[in-house]
Amino acid sequence: METISNLWLGLETALTFWNLAYCMIGVLLGTAIGVLPGLGPTATIAMLLPVTFGLPPVSALIMLAGIYYGAQYGGSTTAILVNLPGESSSVVTALDGYQMARQGKAGRALATAAIGSFFAGTVATVLLAVFAPPLADLALQFGPAEYFSLMVLGLIASVVLAHGSLLHAFGMIILGLILGLVGTDVNSGTVRYTFGFAEVSDGINFVIVAMGVFGLGEIIGNLENESTRTIMSKTVTGLMPTREDVKRLAAPVLRGTVLGSMLGILPGGGAMLASFAAYTLEKKVSKHPEQFGNGAIEGVAGPESANNAGAQTSFIPMLTLGIPSNPVMALMIGAMIMQGIQPGPSVMTEQPVLFWGLIVSMWIGNLFLLVLNLPLIGLWVRMISVPYHFLYPAILVFCAIGVFSLNNATFDVYLMAIFGCLGYIFRKLDCEPAPMLLGFILGPMMEEHLRRAMLIAKGDATVFLNRPISATMLIIALVLLATILAPAVRQKREEAFQEEG
Repeated sequence: METISNLWLGLETALTFWNLAYCMIGVLLGTAIGVLPGLGPTATIAMLLPVTFGLPPVSALIMLAGIYYGAQYGGSTTAILVNLPGESSSVVTALDGYQMARQGKAGRALATAAIGSFFAGTVATVLLAVFAPPLADLALQFGPAEYFSLMVLGLIASVVLAHGSLLHAFGMIILGLILGLVGTDVNSGTVRYTFGFAEVSDGINFVIVAMGVFGLGEIIGNLENESTRTIMSKTVTGLMPTREDVKRLAAPVLRGTVLGSMLGILPGGGAMLASFAAYTLEKKVSKHPEQFGNGAIEGVAGPESANNAGAQTSFIPMLTLGIPSNPVMALMIGAMIMQGIQPGPSVMTEQPVLFWGLIVSMWIGNLFLLVLNLPLIGLWVRMISVPYHFLYPAILVFCAIGVFSLNNATFDVYLMAIFGCLGYIFRKLDCEPAPMLLGFILGPMMEEHLRRAMLIAKGDATVFLNRPISATMLIIALVLLATILAPAVRQKREEAFQEEG
């Protein structure tokens, strides 16, 4: 009964005029961003964070969440029509979706993606509503030692799931932790690692880091790799799958939803991992694996369901534990902090309107995606044909205005430019920036909980091993670390990521 009353509270919140409007803006903007290759949800949310300053916390988070799961849907449109995934988790969709488009089945492929995304998003929202409260209750029992160990586990898990070499992933995490320490030590009042720049005495604003590394870094990389796009068809017809199609896609949608819901919780990019895992699973269980890569509808239904389910269950650790499972969730935590809300289990008890309003808005957003996006296919097709060199100047100006508005300081714009150059260098060196952003967000929190735990234990470092939950998480982190450092596992991991590319 308590869950029903909480969902009713969320429904009352999400169905207000302005929250519905911001939800619709978020999913439409997210779809548009997903459609435009090279602009992912991370870069977009980073660029739009300054816009949310003037919004109520519930409306701001509803819009940002809509951008995230809307982009998961929008990425499938370009993957199917242009063979150019707009979002990394849509890479697999292109394998069979584009082949279906070449065979004149683009409408059926797009409808399959829409149906799978809606079903998976609905189920994942229900799971979020069911499992979030008990997890939050468990998290309320956490002390500083448990939180520190949980963050260590999260960073190690992000290394496991990061692309590229393990050395690069570890290096990016350490760089993020170091950047998070810049500013004034809250305990001693000592200014550290500022190199004489008073502008960063309060620390580096994470919006600047995110917008530079993900926004500007992506823009520079896309300008270098801009290519001519061949659209299969200016008009898409046959948006209703046949009865045979429905029979074939039902089981893959269910399997993808279950797989994505589980993997989405993992740190480091669960939605993307879920789409690849779903495709592999469908190919394994299929009676006709030779059809995959040649227009198999299962190759669209499974991954699309998995990435949408993964995108929404990734909110579970963010909302209940205050731990980001991917860069987008790190940005969501940043948005909450900017709105004066402390992320963690207390959100559910202290901000029930925000918590349940956000959950219910996800279901409404998925309904918007299903109802609005198929009729708007023609608009998305025209957007794809816009040359990127016409888009990037407007994006650059928007980024500069957004960063300048943080503190009305030109120094922040220069700092964003520096991080933009770093983001481009990271791309050239095949260093995925996601672990760096997670380290940057978690670093100050890790330091705070480490100090609290040591203070309570009077300097006894064994406190992390004496507390059962803390010890369990550290053991899991150690096992994960030992596993990925094993030569055989490391080789398999590299082969898996080569297959994804």
